[in-house]
Amino acid sequence: MSYMKSTLTIRLDKRLDKDLDRACAETGQTRSELVRDLLRRQLRVVRFEKLRESILPYGEAAGFLTD
Repeated sequence: MSYMKSTLTIRLDKRLDKDLDRACAETGQTRSELVRDLLRRQLRVVRFEKLRESILPYGEAAGFLTD
């Protein structure tokens, strides 16, 4: 894949390693594909939470129930 720019090496405990292998078998994805997808999803969650945190005071001030 020509778009790849870097390599990341991480350590997994035995349980997480087994869970990853199981998820790969269930989805038919390679470890790299699955981890990239999961990382993309988690980064979106982090961005959403930051955005929500920044606009929450405005919603509360306007009288909206946010949770």
